[in-house]
Amino acid sequence: MSPADRGFAKSAPAGGSYEADDAPWPAELRVFQNEGRIEIDFTDGKSVGLSAEYLRVESPSAEVQGHGGEATRKIVAGRRHVKITAVEPVGHYAVRIIFDDSHDTGIYSWSYLRELADTYADRWAAYQAALLSRGLSRDP
Repeated sequence: MSPADRGFAKSAPAGGSYEADDAPWPAELRVFQNEGRIEIDFTDGKSVGLSAEYLRVESPSAEVQGHGGEATRKIVAGRRHVKITAVEPVGHYAVRIIFDDSHDTGIYSWSYLRELADTYADRWAAYQAALLSRGLSRDP
């Protein structure tokens, strides 16, 4: 799907924002349903892979993000084996990812997907720490 290594460097576009006019744009998005991941090639040459679990627990939906900032954010546990069942375009700026646990309300803008890739290490560590502190698990 296209509109227009794990070493995810933390680098915003020259404009300093993922929404800037010169922000990297996805050139191709590939879904690997059986493996539970997507791969995205960006116009700046960066290629990233994001697991379904990571995408699910970092969903931009109000169900996960809450309505009142970090204080209302929900920690989603038990999604180690979640799969992506479909990816649907939303205009020219995003995709809606549908997961096999029936979650389908997150609209992932291209800029949010790039941000998730660039901040993977920090976000994943924070997620695992949050699970641990609450006595939760990645397993169902």
